[in-house]
Amino acid sequence: MTEAQSSLPAVTRRGAVFFDRDGVLNRDTGYVHRYAALEWLPGVFEAVKRVNDAGFYAFVVTNQSGVARGYYGEEEVRALHAAMQAELRRRGARIDAWAYCPHHPEGVGAYRRSCDRRKPGPGMLRDLMAAWPVDLGRSVMIGDKPSDLEAARAAGVRGVLASGDLDALVADLLPRLGTIDA
Repeated sequence: MTEAQSSLPAVTRRGAVFFDRDGVLNRDTGYVHRYAALEWLPGVFEAVKRVNDAGFYAFVVTNQSGVARGYYGEEEVRALHAAMQAELRRRGARIDAWAYCPHHPEGVGAYRRSCDRRKPGPGMLRDLMAAWPVDLGRSVMIGDKPSDLEAARAAGVRGVLASGDLDALVADLLPRLGTIDA
């Protein structure tokens, strides 16, 4: 259990912003798994900080078929997420939880399988909603592909396609998701 989870009363429900990773937080250059190759997209730090400051949970849900294809391992995914989190923290922002699916139907070995966690399946979102007190009615998934929107719909949250500056999108979305009851 993380610090944020243990410090919140179980009855406190908050809205959540589920961010896809590649194509929303960073440029999707194909199978990004090293921080040195990561290119942050415009407005990311400000957008995540805006979500944090508004009292919403900030989550990342990302398909990582590069693991299933044998291009890199889960250790690299976790290391990349740790480096991304460190940079976000340097900028005054944070992701509350990171979820990824390493499976793909055309993968190799144990990673070759269909999986409810792989978007468009809702598994990653549902797992996060089970672990955190999320208010579905005040939650949104921001993605860059139709499969992200399908995952959102299947999990019972609204989905929005990212385009342009992420902070401008988040600034427009948050007021429509309501406020935190303090």
